[in-house]
Amino acid sequence: MTLSAIKSKAAALKAGFAEAGAMPVDCPVLLPAETLLDLYGEDIRTRAFLTHDPVRGEVILRPDFTLPVVQRHMAEGAEPARYTYAGEIFRRQEEHPERPSEYHQVGYEVFDRADPAGADAEVFARFADVLAPYGLRAVVGDIGILIAAVSGLDTSAARKAAMMRHIWRPRRFRALLERYAGRAPVPATRAALLKCADPLAEAGPVIGVRDHDEIATRLAALRADAAEPPLPAGQVDLIEALVRVSETCGYALERLRDIAVDMPAIAGAVDRLAARCEALAARGVDVNNLPFDANFGRTSMEYYDGFVFGFSAPGHPDWPLVASGGRYDALTRQLGQGREIPAVGGVIRPGLLVDLEEAET
Repeated sequence: MTLSAIKSKAAALKAGFAEAGAMPVDCPVLLPAETLLDLYGEDIRTRAFLTHDPVRGEVILRPDFTLPVVQRHMAEGAEPARYTYAGEIFRRQEEHPERPSEYHQVGYEVFDRADPAGADAEVFARFADVLAPYGLRAVVGDIGILIAAVSGLDTSAARKAAMMRHIWRPRRFRALLERYAGRAPVPATRAALLKCADPLAEAGPVIGVRDHDEIATRLAALRADAAEPPLPAGQVDLIEALVRVSETCGYALERLRDIAVDMPAIAGAVDRLAARCEALAARGVDVNNLPFDANFGRTSMEYYDGFVFGFSAPGHPDWPLVASGGRYDALTRQLGQGREIPAVGGVIRPGLLVDLEEAET
């Protein structure tokens, strides 16, 4: 595989999306780190490359294109809009050192408030058509259903907020669910802290970035959380049943409708899934054989908040996804400075397509 072959494949994919009506855009390689840190917290440092510019301050090597495309659209874009782009992105690969930390992406993004289900189907179907010659396996999911389930739990706003932050970190989410349900023991250090009437009275001088008031506020939050009743066992069981749903779309929809009977908070999200399935079928997608996994997309960048999809190479289980994408309405609200617009898009890794083509020759 050569760089010229990858660039040629990327240019061909981008041209195809442009012919379909997308406007080609270019994005800077260096992005302000502050925006990404505000969105994703300090965890972004483990996944991206940050450096310091003497004029701009802390900057980050572009970890993907979605953020700058959203910023551009929210600042100057008309509605509806479709964009396409191609270029390098940079991501640290500490968990997979065998994978490159610099590689190419080609993307297609749709900003359209008129028909979200139709836009979801448009993006997925366009990717399915482009990738059809490569024998990839498609899978879809919907993070919005789990978000709706957490929103409807009978617990405090603080606990819901904590679970929302960790939806994209399944192990931490599971640990919180177990703790809030009273199924996991309270750590000994926390138990000892909560038993102490005034932990700060016997503490030494404050060392670190948190001052006395911040520590006191955190202690008050821990005490308030300890006083909360456990999550109802039935709701915990329903959450666990929800994240286990892994069927073809038709059967998954039936199962989720059954869960919605006892968890009405997800009914609207399940209705949106049904509308999406109808829109996909209208575009010729065989939804009766399309796999749905309720957990899919939960380890991706945290901006996906609804429909998600991916295409993998069956003969290469060690590879990352060849293509992936999803809906990120919340990101447009965060970056829109008072404006928002439903948005969905996806990316393809042209280098992996080149690898597949070369393997066949």
